[in-house]
Amino acid sequence: MKLNLPDKRYYSIGELANAFDLNASTLRFWEKEFDIINPKKNAKGNRMFTHKDIENLELIYHLLKERGFTIEGAKEYLKKQPKSEMNNFELIKKLENIKNTLINIKNEL
Repeated sequence: MKLNLPDKRYYSIGELANAFDLNASTLRFWEKEFDIINPKKNAKGNRMFTHKDIENLELIYHLLKERGFTIEGAKEYLKKQPKSEMNNFELIKKLENIKNTLINIKNEL
């Protein structure tokens, strides 16, 4: 999944909900269910997500929406996978970006 987000330090839940094409309530639910999502909260209590939170959300989105895991299955997967296996997700994202770039170059020819 390729997110189109401006480059900034913090992102609101609304921005991420739009980027992931999900409801904000889904992101709040994932925050409660998965320990790896820890957005900061400002003085008003609004969630402010960092780049690390977004990476974790991308991983959870991949497991739940693309690979079809249940919530419990995704939690179990995240607990059992060593850190090196988690880096495979980063590798997959990079390869997908390369693939998209090559497809764009091919289409321009």
